[in-house]
Amino acid sequence: MLGRGWPLLTAALVSAGCAVLANTASAQIMIIGNDEKAGWDKDGKAVINPPGHDSLSIIDISKPGKLNMMATIPLDNTIVGPPTNLAVSPSRDIALVANSVSETDKDGKPALVSDDRLFVIDLKSSPPAVAATVHLGKRPSGLAIAASGKMALVTNRDDGTVSVLSINGKDVKVTDTVTVGAAGDQVAAVAITPDGKRALVAKPAANKVALMSIDGDKVTYDKRDLPTGLFPYNVVISPTGKLALTADNGNGGGSDGNLDTVSVIDLEANPPRVIDHVTVTDSPEGLAFSPRGDLAVSIDARGSNVAKDNWFYHPGGAVSLLRINGKKVTNIGAITVGALPEGAVFSPDGGYLYVGNFIDQDLSVLQVSGAGGREIGRVKLPGHPASMRGGPQ
Repeated sequence: MLGRGWPLLTAALVSAGCAVLANTASAQIMIIGNDEKAGWDKDGKAVINPPGHDSLSIIDISKPGKLNMMATIPLDNTIVGPPTNLAVSPSRDIALVANSVSETDKDGKPALVSDDRLFVIDLKSSPPAVAATVHLGKRPSGLAIAASGKMALVTNRDDGTVSVLSINGKDVKVTDTVTVGAAGDQVAAVAITPDGKRALVAKPAANKVALMSIDGDKVTYDKRDLPTGLFPYNVVISPTGKLALTADNGNGGGSDGNLDTVSVIDLEANPPRVIDHVTVTDSPEGLAFSPRGDLAVSIDARGSNVAKDNWFYHPGGAVSLLRINGKKVTNIGAITVGALPEGAVFSPDGGYLYVGNFIDQDLSVLQVSGAGGREIGRVKLPGHPASMRGGPQ
């Protein structure tokens, strides 16, 4: 149910395959990957559901207090990996969505296997539709589009590589594949600096972040890694390009009842270096910077997706609020949200934060600032939100 004072969406949320359309060319939008393969039973035990029900929701967030559901279309999508397998181009003409795993039958039981597909979504068509499918390395996971809109990078988690993509309208091609580590490093996420000259790649199993250089359409691995906290699962860069943050999950992608950290990277230093570790709650995975630059958030599972008889089970995850003052990052508190929060998107003005609660199948809507924040309501979704991205920001 929506919190008191929170306006309803301007269109009813619809099932996969139906659409309520608006003009994406003029809208600030949020895309949400709904994964229906993964689930939990009444006791909190993980289960795998039948395939064929995943979807992508497209929401207009131009008016932060009046969200508009533009479309929900069928599309393979998965919760396996950080919630950064999708992105919107700066022109808002296309979105890219990588599918890291698919479902198969193994010995009469459903099982997940690595995929290699990236979908190019035409946001101008009515309804939005898949314009092309591009094949990458094994288990494409993290994804970032450069501010120029002409390049994208995708991490291939099973290969230790990053796919380099050229973008020309709806024409998306693989132009290179760059090795940044061993397959066992589980490269999971990537971020590109606002000036388009550098990229950072999270290598969770190596407890490091790789540095890459970008020169035009040429991308190279600097062969230099920065040590972070345990299992850096996600990485983001500030709007100024001066700082980067990593979500140090601590337990291989899941909760364990212990506090974890966000590492702070000074990108202005020569060479770039880790300058701080900020404590957050258990199992950070989602990570986002406000467009204002004064606030960042980590999205922490906090045991909300483990069995209910587990000692560190908690009915709700948390949003850790991180105030940014120059290069000083301070945890100013945590806000409880729904069960298994994954991705987060700031409104264009930075005053609102939308958090996808996977198990609860809804969005937590928060009012936030560098002084704090609070949840003001919930919005029900047509699927289970595994990943989220806003754009352009």
